[in-house]
Amino acid sequence: MSASMIRRRVVVHGTVQGVFFRDTCRREASRHGVNGWVRNRPDGAVEAVFEGTVDGVGSMISWTRQGPPSAQVERVETAEEPFEGLAGFGVRQG
Repeated sequence: MSASMIRRRVVVHGTVQGVFFRDTCRREASRHGVNGWVRNRPDGAVEAVFEGTVDGVGSMISWTRQGPPSAQVERVETAEEPFEGLAGFGVRQG
């Protein structure tokens, strides 16, 4: 495993459900070569895990601060986690 590979968990608060946040996130992750997953939370937030290069994950975190055009992001919480080596990027239910 390369030291340049990182993992971050983000929780995005605001008007982020029902605005194609998850599907757009999946497409952005693919574009940046980032693995992981994204899901809606019962509290109205969206949670995601991003794994990849520092640049790729950084780009995804930056993207979550705005999200897709219909989203209204109020705040983004970011936590560092140990890299697991996930493959692909999926949209999870609940």
